[in-house]
Amino acid sequence: MTAYTYYTASTIDGFLADPNDSLDWLLSQPIDDDGPFSIAELMAGTGTIAMGATTYEWLVEHTAGEPWSYPEQQTFVFTHRDLAPVHPTVTRLAGPPAEHRARLEDAAGDRGVWVVGGGGLAAQFAAAGMLDEMIVSYAPVTLGSGRSLFTEPFDFELLDTARNRAFAIARYRVVGARKAAPSQR
Repeated sequence: MTAYTYYTASTIDGFLADPNDSLDWLLSQPIDDDGPFSIAELMAGTGTIAMGATTYEWLVEHTAGEPWSYPEQQTFVFTHRDLAPVHPTVTRLAGPPAEHRARLEDAAGDRGVWVVGGGGLAAQFAAAGMLDEMIVSYAPVTLGSGRSLFTEPFDFELLDTARNRAFAIARYRVVGARKAAPSQR
């Protein structure tokens, strides 16, 4: 069975990016590339990448003139916008994740799917029963507003924690959609 992992970084107040989609807060933090929960460790087990359009556009804009960051994995960009692929391994998909499950898993082969962003896309995967774990690297920064880490009410179970220089990292199992509390009279 293919494992789906939402691997991301967040401010301690729960934002992936500021209101202008800037990641300056993230890029200024020290991290050990070979430390716990490293990107290299994640990529070794990743066969397919599922990405939101805003994340894709940010990546393309901020790496212009450089080779595509993920040439070894098939990248599926979930969007209704007409975005041009910057590499032969990039494909645009429209519609909810469940409609594309077989395609994602076929592309992953015997490895997993990395759900890379953003919080709305990760919540869609979770709602479809297509998210097993969430790994969050929390930076010692607050933004006050911006793009949310996760956009729907869900319960998670803490499985593991580590420190990687400035980051507190937590690995969670996705339990399920959060049930509304009974109303009190």
